[in-house]
This record gives sequence, structure tokens and C-alpha cells, in this order.
Amino acid sequence: MKILGIESSCDDTSVAIVNSKKQILSNERISQDEIHESYQGVVPELAARNHVFQIDRMAKKAFKMSGLSLNNIDIIAATAGPGLIGGLLVGLSFAKTLAQVKKLPFIAVNHLEGHVLTARLVSEIKFPYLVLLISGGHSNFYFLKNINDYAFMGGTLDDAVGEAFDKVGKALGLKFPGGPEVEQKALKGNEKAFIFPKPLLRKADTDLNLSFSGLKSHIIKLVKNNKSNLLSENFIEDISASFQKTISDILINKLERAIKYSNTKFPAYESVVVAGGVASNAYLRKNFIETITNSNKKPYIPPANLCTDNGAMIAWAGYERFKLGFESSLNFKALPRWPLEKGNFYE
Repeated sequence: MKILGIESSCDDTSVAIVNSKKQILSNERISQDEIHESYQGVVPELAARNHVFQIDRMAKKAFKMSGLSLNNIDIIAATAGPGLIGGLLVGLSFAKTLAQVKKLPFIAVNHLEGHVLTARLVSEIKFPYLVLLISGGHSNFYFLKNINDYAFMGGTLDDAVGEAFDKVGKALGLKFPGGPEVEQKALKGNEKAFIFPKPLLRKADTDLNLSFSGLKSHIIKLVKNNKSNLLSENFIEDISASFQKTISDILINKLERAIKYSNTKFPAYESVVVAGGVASNAYLRKNFIETITNSNKKPYIPPANLCTDNGAMIAWAGYERFKLGFESSLNFKALPRWPLEKGNFYE
């Protein structure tokens, strides 16, 4: 089977074609970073407008790169939430129209489900497994027992880790989005130059919640009080490196807790997945793999290009759902808020 996947939940427009043999036949994506850079953040109205402009182009490119046409497609999947309502509506409308015209099954996919199932697209990983999902909008722990059977274990109480990266990057005067820029600056910095707060680490071992707002605010205040140092590359690099290490320490501590908690709470499992855009950070990836391996579990982190938002992950999640008999109505509405653990509740 061949599945068309459409992703438009934030500021990336992506269309992909994946087959049931786990082959990515095409995965076209265009970012809006240049459009939103002057605002130092995603402007929802601009994002939606540019999805309208790009989605048809991305679809045509995906078909061209795969050597296929719409006549070869068996299933159409699209992100229905969570995300920015304008972008979601563009992708959903496009997907529903194609499905209606060609009389194909339509699958509404939870964006978070796309991320947590990507490991099954690129690796032979079986249920159940533990997931740390870290992105610009989400930082959560889940235990996946099967498709549509996901347990929420804890998550951020305020900012997501990706948002914290971007806000710190902005405070340092770096280009938008700030996350990748902070990572690059950190390569040359001294990660021991500053000692930053690590919220919620004194909580009980079973507490898997996260908080990054205080850490972010602490660094922003530090930078404002040392504006003259922004002319110093060393200052920016040291802040970046120390911040990145602090984030790593927090996530590693919580990941170790999640693994121990899951060992006693859930069915026997052997795999731990880290997914989402922040999982493309090489420094964090290395530390995650080492921690998971030391915990006698198998680490799985998708390739960096599949950690960020993309149509392939939506196509695969759609196929996984379709295999188990899930199919969505063409009346399915966009859901700006859609907790992963709610599963099929909204269908």
C-alpha cells in the first residue's frame, strides 16, 4: 500500500509518500524560517497563508520525486492536531478534498502520534516502549502499549524544551529559530562557565513533570544584565553551552526516572524512544543513547531529518491506524488541542 501524508501543523509544509514496506518514496518539506525570522517567532496568520501557497507545490514535488501519481495512492493521512488552527485547516482541507475526489480512505492523525511512531518506520521496534517526546511545543513522557493505547506519564508544566532553546537564542541575539543556533554556539563554549537552575529535580522519583520557564527566565535576565557582553562571542558560546548542558542534565535525570518507573508500572519492555525536533540535537542524542544503554534498554532515535515535522511520519502513523481498522470521517475537525492519550476519542 502507498500512503500520502500531509503535515501543516505549524510552520513547515510537508507532503510525503510512504509504502507499507517502510520505504519513504518521497518526503518533501519547506520551512518558513525566513518568513518568521524578523518576528523572532511563528506568526500564525503568516504561517497559514504560506501553507496555502506551498501545499500544492509540495504535493506535486512529492509525486514527481516518487515517480507516482494520485492514482497510485491507497490511503491519505493528514495532521488534524494539535497545532495552529490555520495551518491544520489548510492541510486537512487539501487531504479531504483528494480523498473525496478519489474515494480513498482518510485518516486524521495526531501530530504527536506521528512523532512517537516514527521509530517504527525506520527501525524494527515492537510495542510496548517508552517515549520521551521533545519539541518546540511539547515535552512529554509516554508509555506506548499499542496503537491508540498510550499512557501519559508526565510533561512540561509551562514551556516546552524547544521553546526554551528558541527563547534563549533570541535573548542572545541569534538567528531564528534559536535552537539550532544555540547548539552550534555551544560547540565552542565552556559548559561549566555558568551554573543554572534545574527545576523539579528535588521532586519524588516518580514525578516525571518538567519545567523550563524558570530556567529560561533566569538566563534572559542574566543576558539583560550583561548586555555589553553580547559583543563577546565567548559569552554567547559559554551561555549556550551551559544552557544546553543544563537541559541535558534535567532530561537525563527525568529519563532515568521514567525508565525505572516504567520497569515497575508497565508491561515488560525493551526499547526507549526519543522523538521530536529537539531530538535532532547531536549533543542531547549522544547523552540519551548513553543513558538508555546504561539502563539496559535499547535506544531508538529517528534520523535528524525525521525528528523535525515531516509528512513521512504522518503517512506512517496513518498506515498504522488504518491497519487496525481506524478510519476518519471527512467531517473530522481540526483540533488545536489534542492530547495524545485521548487516542481515538475525537473520531
